[in-house]
Amino acid sequence: MYPEHLVAPMRLDLTSVGFNELKSESEVEIELADQSGSVLVVINSVCGCAAGTARPGVKLALSRATKTPNKLVTVFAGVDKEATAKVREFTLPYPPSSPAIALFKNGELVHFVQRQHIEGRSAEVIATHLEGVFEEVL
Repeated sequence: MYPEHLVAPMRLDLTSVGFNELKSESEVEIELADQSGSVLVVINSVCGCAAGTARPGVKLALSRATKTPNKLVTVFAGVDKEATAKVREFTLPYPPSSPAIALFKNGELVHFVQRQHIEGRSAEVIATHLEGVFEEVL
């Protein structure tokens, strides 16, 4: 587990723009069991691609998109282990990935961005991709 003083700024990077942190299995179940509306889940991470492209890309997409998810939530891989494991149950059949971005609509996973689709891409590319997904799905 990573020390809180290390991850606090990484948590704040998302919570400062409206993300709700989920730290337990029950919190995840409550948020993702909701069968109405849409939920964007960011599986946060300490890795460079989370800091350099995933979080900035998500924030940029949310600031520019004409359609955005009803709820924004996040779990922190390697820190909030129980919550992260529960989110990963909801994102099956995709393998565990962090960072990752999942979009749920009416309780169903409708889009998933794995680490392999984050690494090596710019925040701008990720933002543009998410804007397109929001426009198409929401």
